[in-house]
Amino acid sequence: MSKLPRQSSENQKSTLRHLRQLSHLLDNAIPIPGTPYRFGLDPILGLLPGGGDFLSTIFSAYIVFKAAQIGISRSLLQQMVLNILVDTLSGTVPFLGDLVDVAWKANVKNIKLLEEHWDVPQAPQKTDWWFLVLLLGGLFLIMMVVVAISVTILGWLVGIISRLF
Repeated sequence: MSKLPRQSSENQKSTLRHLRQLSHLLDNAIPIPGTPYRFGLDPILGLLPGGGDFLSTIFSAYIVFKAAQIGISRSLLQQMVLNILVDTLSGTVPFLGDLVDVAWKANVKNIKLLEEHWDVPQAPQKTDWWFLVLLLGGLFLIMMVVVAISVTILGWLVGIISRLF
């Protein structure tokens, strides 16, 4: 079975720093004035029907891919993809899905899982390349269905609005 090449310890630390920054940008970069709440580019991208959810999923999948290179377990990779799926599936509902996205913060949850893995002394695992391809392929297949549903709902809403005017 083909295995992903593992990174050296110093590269792992650098990757983790980079992924934290990406997660912050996607989920927490923008403060809401007068509140302790923050949001990132992920819910803003979600406002773009279909394409925004696609871009968000690509960024989130990148975090999962890099986590696999660090050597986290299959079960943690599955948890990370499940977090992304909740985010992606909520995106099927225009606007409401973006509000869920502001609260859910799948990328922050995934970085927390990665950091918890980092803090627990254990031997890094080599992730099976085929497992990762199937996991991320399934994610993208579901994401494509979600994009199709989003575009269909948007078309339905536009049709209703156009009949009203």
